Amino acid sequence: MCLTNYLCSVLNLIKPSHVLFGLFKKNKTTAPVADFSFLGTDMHSHMVPAVDDGSDSVETSLALLQGFVDLGYQKIITTPHTRPDYFPNTLAELKAGFEQLKTAVATAKLPLQVEMASEYFVDYEFLQQQDINNLLTFSGKHLLIELSTFQPPPNLFDTIFQLKLKGYQLILAHPERYGYYTNEFQQFEKLKDFGCQFQVNLLSLSGNYGKPTKELAMKFFKNKMVDFVGTDMHSIKHLEGLKALQHDAKLMHMLQDYGLKNASL
Repeated sequence: MCLTNYLCSVLNLIKPSHVLFGLFKKNKTTAPVADFSFLGTDMHSHMVPAVDDGSDSVETSLALLQGFVDLGYQKIITTPHTRPDYFPNTLAELKAGFEQLKTAVATAKLPLQVEMASEYFVDYEFLQQQDINNLLTFSGKHLLIELSTFQPPPNLFDTIFQLKLKGYQLILAHPERYGYYTNEFQQFEKLKDFGCQFQVNLLSLSGNYGKPTKELAMKFFKNKMVDFVGTDMHSIKHLEGLKALQHDAKLMHMLQDYGLKNASL
């Protein structure tokens, strides 16, 4: 018996071949997700000072924006409320507030790109109250809309149709908070069929808005219905919640692997 054949016989006696080969395989390990930098852009927050229920001052805005940097974001599109019954902001008022914010960001030399659109509250009178030819959009004609958390307007789908006719690419903010459709899930599917993209709040995934909201958010992920995630950042409390969320390795990997569209904005 030649030396080569002898050595092969000895090796086969010691270990089965598939085990030996396994010794030389590299263990597959998933790299940790350190922060939200894989998202790149956040497209739902309330950083314009003193115009809604978000930041109450330039100082608070700067602290929260530094928080975005620490979380790994490179760009935010802040979206103050436009809602006549609570926050009757005009385009001029929002733009003036945003210019103040931009100046503060530049002075503080924050390494963060900051833009502004708005989060529009769609109710029964939306088409009469808003000039739908002149709405604040981002990344082209993306338009962020929200609904009441109590009940949808009876003309919701007609309103969506009218906005689509104007060329808007609709993004529905936090659909997981519209619990009235939980047992009518086909309504969510109809919204998708009407061309609405879904933006889920990150803090919904931690149970910040309650267990039913978290369950509905996860159902959207399971059914591949989520297009974007947003912070919906209003306060330091939200920032602390997001810092805690980034330590949930399983959830962070799910978000990273899902194929979210944030980075495209």
